[in-house]
Amino acid sequence: MTERTPLELTAVHRAARAVGRVRQGAGAVARLRSRVGFPLRAATIPAGVEVPHEPRRTGVDFDTDWARRAPARVARSLIVEGPLHLAVKAVASPEITGLDRLRDLIDDEEERPVIFAANHHSHLDAPLMITSVPAPWRHRLVVAAAADYFFTTRVTGALSAVALNAFPIERTKVNRRSAELAASLLAQGWSLVIFPEGGRSPDGWGQPFRGGAAFLSVRSGRPVVPVHIEGTGAIFGKGMKRPKPGTTVVTFGSPLWPDEGDDARSFGVRVERAVAALGDEAVNDWWTARRNAAAGRTPALTGPDATGWRRSWALDERRARGRGGQRRRQKRTWPKI
Repeated sequence: MTERTPLELTAVHRAARAVGRVRQGAGAVARLRSRVGFPLRAATIPAGVEVPHEPRRTGVDFDTDWARRAPARVARSLIVEGPLHLAVKAVASPEITGLDRLRDLIDDEEERPVIFAANHHSHLDAPLMITSVPAPWRHRLVVAAAADYFFTTRVTGALSAVALNAFPIERTKVNRRSAELAASLLAQGWSLVIFPEGGRSPDGWGQPFRGGAAFLSVRSGRPVVPVHIEGTGAIFGKGMKRPKPGTTVVTFGSPLWPDEGDDARSFGVRVERAVAALGDEAVNDWWTARRNAAAGRTPALTGPDATGWRRSWALDERRARGRGGQRRRQKRTWPKI
């Protein structure tokens, strides 16, 4: 062991004395706090008294009413038409089709709220929907977002509420508060974007639809517009650390109204079939999709009932035939000599 120089020993002694002073100061503060009572410190609680729980301010209890007031709406309009639109265009390069099927709703003299129900493969889906939905609904649009993901903290909840006009819903179980909030927003004239699968696809294929969109339509009498999003899973799917720019196709379908006697279950089946037919159209063409739908041969959103490697192979084959999810490759040119 090498001997320390006098200068090093002096530095060590000074550091030790400084640590000792800090410890003495901490002890003095602790003794002072123990002597000081209310109101400089929290009041003691008598034994046997039950303390009421403070209301939660995160998760499904996060308050988003402020995000639908005038100042937040102006800020969100600037975000949606500016940086959000540019970011979606740069990453996803969307091709939007089927807007002509909404002509009857657009030409309606009274601006009525609509429920947009889309498949869900990526966190890119919500910004893509917000920037793809046409007027008059774009700036009176709310997004049903997972309370256990987007509203876990007050910071992430505030950002989601401002940028996406999102409100929390419980996706793991039926929550009356979420349903009541969604219904009240529809009654106030807000249109709704909802992803009936309840979460992102784990393997690139879809998941069975839940009945949220159908339930709200049956309850409110508002139409459901089926929407299929193709390509976001290949660009920024679940498990990917960063997006890989590519192309997407957003296909809007004809509005659906619940028939007399329809309940959430039966109407939900119709909505899922309509989104699946739009997915077939995005990969093939309109005539092939209509013919497959008439013959009952529309490919299911959930993919083939097979093992993992077979599903992966079928997914690669589907993406190769479609326009969505294709990478934008760099153009290479020969150097000039």
